[in-house]
Amino acid sequence: MSASLHDIFHSTIFMVVRNVTLFVVAVFWLGAAYWTHRDATRRLDDSWLVWTATLLGLVPLVGPLVYLLFRPPETLADMRAREVELQALEARLEQRLLQCPVCRTETEPAFLICPVCTTRLKEPCGTCGAPLERLWQACPYCRTAVSAAPPALGDLDAPLTAEAAGARNGAGPKAKPPARAAKRARA
Repeated sequence: MSASLHDIFHSTIFMVVRNVTLFVVAVFWLGAAYWTHRDATRRLDDSWLVWTATLLGLVPLVGPLVYLLFRPPETLADMRAREVELQALEARLEQRLLQCPVCRTETEPAFLICPVCTTRLKEPCGTCGAPLERLWQACPYCRTAVSAAPPALGDLDAPLTAEAAGARNGAGPKAKPPARAAKRARA
């Protein structure tokens, strides 16, 4: 039996399998160190740290795993892209462009309505006509107190309420033409 083990360990097939296995292990080991070096150059800015990580990657099996535990979570390109994006956002905030809340058209501080969609942007001062922000309590131009409520347009729900009450009573809706339509009919 000992002669057969001796023959197996000294056979050509065993030598080839052993050499191929050692070659694959060596290539894997050097490949892990190369991968560690490439990844470290993408994530670290200091060359001393890159070479330290590469040497750590040369430690078989454990080195690349330890590097994976302690490597920075993002690459240098990702960090630069994030910084550029933050700078662009900060620049946009510093511009303080006024925009219409509905159509996003750029407006000027003196505009009362949006020139594109006619959305009311600001209220005019009752005395001097200057544009006022909605939260202002007084006009900063003429020192006039701003009324707390905007001018009343009337109760818009009153016709609907009357119509609903009439429908419940069996009277049905009243067919009364609006004032504008009546004026156009007379003309």
